[in-house]
Amino acid sequence: MIKAMGCGTSSSKDKKPEKMVKAALVIQKWYRGYRARLKARQQYALAIFQSIEYADEQSQMELSNFFSFMLEHYKHSRKEDTVLVNRLFESNLQDVKDRQYYLELIEIPKSYNGPRLQFPLTFTDIDALIEAFREQQILHAYYVLEVLFETKKALKEMPNFTHIMTSPSKELTVCGDLHGNLDDLLLIFYKNGLPSESNPYIFNGDFVDRGRNSIEILMVLFVSFLVYPQDIHLNRGNHEDFMMNLRYGFTQEVLNKYKLHGKQILQVLEDVYTWLPIGTIIDDEILIIHGGISESTDLNLLHHIERNKMKTVLMPPVSVNKDQVNDLKKSKAGKAMTSGKATSDDSLSEHLSKQEWEQVIDLLWSDPKSKKGCYPNTSRGGGCYFGPDVTSTILSKYHLKMIIRSHECKPDGYDICHDGKVITVFSASNYYEEGSNRGAYIRLAHGMAPRFFQYRATSASCLSPLYQRVEVMESSAIRILKEKIISRKTDLVAAFQLRDHSRSGKISVAQWAFSMENILELNLPWRTLSPHLVNMDNDGNVDYMSIFQDIEIVKSVETVKYTVIETLYRYRAELKIIFNIIDSDHSGLISIEEFRAIWKLFRSHYNVHIDDTHVDELAHTMDLNKDGSIDFNEFLKTFYVVHKYDKLNRPSTKFAKFK
Repeated sequence: MIKAMGCGTSSSKDKKPEKMVKAALVIQKWYRGYRARLKARQQYALAIFQSIEYADEQSQMELSNFFSFMLEHYKHSRKEDTVLVNRLFESNLQDVKDRQYYLELIEIPKSYNGPRLQFPLTFTDIDALIEAFREQQILHAYYVLEVLFETKKALKEMPNFTHIMTSPSKELTVCGDLHGNLDDLLLIFYKNGLPSESNPYIFNGDFVDRGRNSIEILMVLFVSFLVYPQDIHLNRGNHEDFMMNLRYGFTQEVLNKYKLHGKQILQVLEDVYTWLPIGTIIDDEILIIHGGISESTDLNLLHHIERNKMKTVLMPPVSVNKDQVNDLKKSKAGKAMTSGKATSDDSLSEHLSKQEWEQVIDLLWSDPKSKKGCYPNTSRGGGCYFGPDVTSTILSKYHLKMIIRSHECKPDGYDICHDGKVITVFSASNYYEEGSNRGAYIRLAHGMAPRFFQYRATSASCLSPLYQRVEVMESSAIRILKEKIISRKTDLVAAFQLRDHSRSGKISVAQWAFSMENILELNLPWRTLSPHLVNMDNDGNVDYMSIFQDIEIVKSVETVKYTVIETLYRYRAELKIIFNIIDSDHSGLISIEEFRAIWKLFRSHYNVHIDDTHVDELAHTMDLNKDGSIDFNEFLKTFYVVHKYDKLNRPSTKFAKFK
């Protein structure tokens, strides 16, 4: 009896742990599924951010075709349009004045309590600069210009590709895009040490744009380079380009922080960009470039081009005849005589050849893909996609083993592809939104495998649970996607109605997804995103007008047609760049005649079907004091997007601020 009772008790006890194990397995399975669903949502949000980022870059590259179009039609322009073309291309003809011309006009007041640099610079200046920027102090314009002139002087002595050697006892750190995120740079220095002769660095381009502290990052990097010119290496990225800066925020940052001397800083900086090396080769084995390669990449040619002639990717080489060059030079000379300043013989004819220009574009803009071959980078609009076969061919041809590049945001801060022969490193954490991605840097030593170090510049939101971070990312991504959608409302409605044969206001999910991709060309999983964008009935049909129910473009001038406002909103970034180039003195004012001339050229190139009288009407409405000129920034504020039911009630995202 006792044995029987004992056995019964033992069996009961055995079943209890078994149930606990089963329960734990059920909970574990549920949690893994929950995490997987959150990760999937995070990936969809990142896909939206990246797709819109690349679409914007594609629009930016399309401007190069517009500028080529302007020059190609130069001979057929009317007189007033010829003046406009001259003004538009003045930036290519401007000479940067010498150091004395700029600095003698600037006085440092006694009240200035920011960092004071002592030339020649030493490690103490790096330390003082970093501490000042931690305290959000602004470096005086006088010192900024001095640093820029000294940096240009040193860069001019450097080759197109810097060749450096490592050793087992002397490692080298490679950093990718920083994009104005000073916290990331300071965190790298905290974890990895400040630059020095025993702690060399390579910064692989895209120091500026998007973030709030691009000028601070440039100053830290340039001062470090001047103190340790043999140990700090700076490669040019696709954002070290004054026209990219006009779109993505750096130009405005400089003008806001340096209201008196911002224009001079930008002029000098534009020239400094052109002298940045375009690549680095380590131990004759590792090629470090910002973007990538193509099947036609010629490193021998790239070693010998005059890199300073690459002013901007948006002004490609064009055929200009002697009369055009002379007209432009006369225009420049006339202005120089009026101002009493000397001019030089620089002209539009002094640019890279088309082949050289394309070689540099490939280096700065290309991306690796798993698909074999080399084909146009249709997402970005510049450079190419290169496959593993292209990588192997180029590496073999030049006796190299690996490519390290940047240019692409990666969730983990780095990525390895093409059988380990291509590494991407991206150092701007939280690039799209808080918690969207880690940053990373690489440590290299001779004969050793690369070592990767990840981090995230933390804030209160980064420490929140994953589900909260995913919700914020998702909300921000959907928000900027809707802004893209509303800019094509007329085209989308027409596409929906074409498939709505019964005029019910509803179409199938497949028809809706096809229409969305056909018009927006964002290569997104529209079916998966549909619950976030539209209402559906019980049969799964989409109420296609519901996509516009919580967002609209508001116009302050009621008499202007909606189609005009929608078109101007869609092309607002491109128009702003063009007008900012024309507005060479940064007054914010342009004449109505200039506005009309540029709009006609723009409309013709972009095939915009809008009656000029409607745009004229809006321009004249903005001429508040009737003096024949308009404030273009105020003009852009006459239409803006409102998210009617948005609970966030804040700017789209940190990524979208400078779109």
